[in-house]
Amino acid sequence: MAARNTARKRAFQIIFESDQRGAPAGQVLQDWIRLGLTDPRQPPVGDFTRRLVEGYAEHAARIDELLGSYAVGWTLDRMPVVDRSILRLGAYELIWEDETPDAVAIDEAVQLTKEFSTDDSPGFVNGLLGRLQELKPRLRRDGGPSGEAAPETD
Repeated sequence: MAARNTARKRAFQIIFESDQRGAPAGQVLQDWIRLGLTDPRQPPVGDFTRRLVEGYAEHAARIDELLGSYAVGWTLDRMPVVDRSILRLGAYELIWEDETPDAVAIDEAVQLTKEFSTDDSPGFVNGLLGRLQELKPRLRRDGGPSGEAAPETD
């Protein structure tokens, strides 16, 4: 599935650029799409990349809330931008992208981290996404407009 790996890498790059520019991910996605139409050196943005970025953008506030809540010892602002961008993509794919098995979503995020970040980062990304995987059933129950998880019941 090399095509999906490439799509994830592009989605990561768009989310990373969004963070760096302080622009909404959807806007950066549209910029990439326009550039792909006019610049023959720019590869086109495929459907899976678009789906990942649009899905992330739809759940961005909730994803940041989850990452901030479950990243032990790290605030979102303190995380390296590369790690934060990969975690945002990985969290979206893990929690909301039903076609992707959980293990694949986590492994792909770890592989991106190995390629683009520091030697210590893959363990951090793996651990945080693993924690979200454990909590996934509860996290998917959106309680209201803010996306708060529904209270646990015994």
